Amino acid sequence: QVRLTESGGGLVRPGGSLKLSCAVSGLTFDEYAVAWFRQAPGKEREAVTVINWIGDNRWHHDSVKGRFIVSRDNAKNTVNLEMNSLKPEDTAVYYCAVPGLSRLFTIIPDRYNYWGQGTQVTVSS
Repeated sequence: QVRLTESGGGLVRPGGSLKLSCAVSGLTFDEYAVAWFRQAPGKEREAVTVINWIGDNRWHHDSVKGRFIVSRDNAKNTVNLEMNSLKPEDTAVYYCAVPGLSRLFTIIPDRYNYWGQGTQVTVSS
C-alpha cells in the first residue's frame, strides 16, 4: 500500500519561510518522481514543483522560481520543499504526489495516482 504523509505546514508572515516534508512508503522510492501541488480556495489544483527519481532534474512553476527549493533523500524516502520569501498568494493546501508509473516526469495531475492528505500553508500578516 502506497502512503504519502506531508508535514510542516502552518501560518507564516509575508516574506517568511516554511519547510514541507513528504514521507513516502509502499513503493521503490528511487524509481519515482515526486511532485508538490497546491490548491487555493476557488482555484484549480496546480503543480508547484516536480523532482525526478534521481534528484538531478526539477521543474518549478514560474510563480515560485527562485523562492522554492525541492530536494529528496532517497535513503530516507522523503522529499522536502523549502519555501522562502512567501507571499499571500502562496496560501493553499499543499499536496505531495507520486505518478502511477515509475520514471515518469510530468506536471499533469491526472498522471499522479498517489496523493498525500495535504497540509495547509497560510501566508498572512
